[in-house]
Amino acid sequence: MAALKTLVLGGYGNFGARICRALAGDPATHLLVAGRDATRAQALAHTLGHGVQGIALDHQAPGLADRLRALGVGLVIHTAGPFQAQAYGVAQAAAEAGAHYIDLADGRRFVCDFPAALQATFAAAGRTAVTGASTVPALSSAVIDHLCAGWQHIDSIDICIAPAQRAPRGEATLAAVLSYCGLPIPVLESGRWQARRGWAAPTPVQFHRLRPRLGAVCDIPDLEIFPAHYRVRDRVMFRAALEVGLAQRSFATLAALRHWGLLPHPEKLAGLLHRTGGVLDALGTPLGGMVVRVAGTDAQGQPRQRAWHIAADHDHGPEIPCMAAILLARQLAAGQTLPTGAHTSTGLLPLAAFAPEFAKWGMVTDIVEEA
Repeated sequence: MAALKTLVLGGYGNFGARICRALAGDPATHLLVAGRDATRAQALAHTLGHGVQGIALDHQAPGLADRLRALGVGLVIHTAGPFQAQAYGVAQAAAEAGAHYIDLADGRRFVCDFPAALQATFAAAGRTAVTGASTVPALSSAVIDHLCAGWQHIDSIDICIAPAQRAPRGEATLAAVLSYCGLPIPVLESGRWQARRGWAAPTPVQFHRLRPRLGAVCDIPDLEIFPAHYRVRDRVMFRAALEVGLAQRSFATLAALRHWGLLPHPEKLAGLLHRTGGVLDALGTPLGGMVVRVAGTDAQGQPRQRAWHIAADHDHGPEIPCMAAILLARQLAAGQTLPTGAHTSTGLLPLAAFAPEFAKWGMVTDIVEEA
């Protein structure tokens, strides 16, 4: 079987480069590192060894489908965020070129509207498109499926991501989170939909191997997907907890300024915050993690509350958002079938599939039965 020609768009970026490094050694994959800057793409390709190509490619330029077809691309992995303000041009071009498609999108509307917008296109092409192949909702749903296997119902889901202060930060990621800073976010709480402002009102979150942190509400696809997918009765919440409290409170201040109309576009500060964020690194550590808490009624009709924790040391936390895309790309390259058409990543991967990746980076996971 010929190697699957896989193009990673944004391939020299914070997440794209990690995906490229993971796929470069796979004999079933012919890797193309792609981005606007040919020099950076070729430089990374050179470090990855023989057979890896670096090319200049602007995904916003016209003729993308023709370019992908001319290159013979069989899979496009789209990492060039932020996705909050993007349309589906890259996915459409991939389908037109007869290629599979995977992205790392975390934009709520981008991910939640993706299947309806592109199902017919990819089904007609006989190809697979997966959106949100990242920490959420790919890993988060894998954890919930594992924790709640056989349960009669789920009452609540609470997720919190806790990045290490010293871990590499991407400007696109900062722009994405700032885009909804201070805006009202619809969340299921107390059994009904309510509005909570993004990054406002930080509250304490407990972790198993990390110190307690302040976490604030973030707008992600899980908040909309999980209430229906898991038939949650009471609450679905997602927070992010920065390691340095001053940084968390700074985001809360930006949220307040936007709410008051004094800072209408905080995402414009992404470049500045990216350049100056290292000032607080001395106050942080290379240890980050994540917790997923679920509560409900188990198969025997007993109330249960369980939590899954992961701790990622040595600044390896940014590897986690890349894992689902890497696993799915390897499946396609190996000739394994994925459902044709357009899908979110919810439930596509079991938690066990992530275990070798966790072990590779020395990450530790725990399942805790809570009172």
